Amino acid sequence: MRINKYISETGVYPRRETNRLIAAGRITINGMVCTPGASVEPGDTVAVDGITVTPDREERVYLALNKPVGITCTAARHVEGNIVDYINYPSRIFAVGRLDKHSEGLILLTNDGSIVNRMMRSEHSHEKEYRVSVDKPVTEDFLAEMSAGVDILETRTKPCLTRRISDQEFMIILTQGLNLQIRRMCKALGYRVLRLERIRIMHITLSGLPQGQWRRLTEEELAELHARLEG
Repeated sequence: MRINKYISETGVYPRRETNRLIAAGRITINGMVCTPGASVEPGDTVAVDGITVTPDREERVYLALNKPVGITCTAARHVEGNIVDYINYPSRIFAVGRLDKHSEGLILLTNDGSIVNRMMRSEHSHEKEYRVSVDKPVTEDFLAEMSAGVDILETRTKPCLTRRISDQEFMIILTQGLNLQIRRMCKALGYRVLRLERIRIMHITLSGLPQGQWRRLTEEELAELHARLEG
């Protein structure tokens, strides 16, 4: 097994962090400083900063949560309202990506570090769909500007899909995840977000999942998820 995969399966370090650790000479295999692309054989001892690490062999968990407003997507237990305490799952899990405290809707949680790494890589351009309510009427010009890209955070957002739902509500599908992206886009165009709900991540939806509740991903959802990530 490649060292990056081995380390990611510990659930402690993502693959990108592993690359940095290797470059800094902080990972060893059987006491020898690890090189990029090194393989780990059965019986090998792998350590980070001298501390032995082993892959987490517990059953893989994949959950979908309909997050309510007020819950923070962090595993830091000292943060009041953190998502880990909210879920209260009997084994260690963590959120895939983020959904800000004031937003609601679909977020995935897992103990599978490798799938998190693949989902978080921006080059995969996975779709995420949102329903957004704003403080004034949604115009065609506003939707066109949102779709074309908006200048925020010293960059221009990628083109996206938008559709008017009602007088002050619209749908938007993003393929990137800048910090507070939708809220910042709306603000740049003179709008204020009143409610933001994520209703879909790729093929996984909120359908039938009450707010505040979670469910396990189905075998069909998992199969398609793995297929898309491998593609």
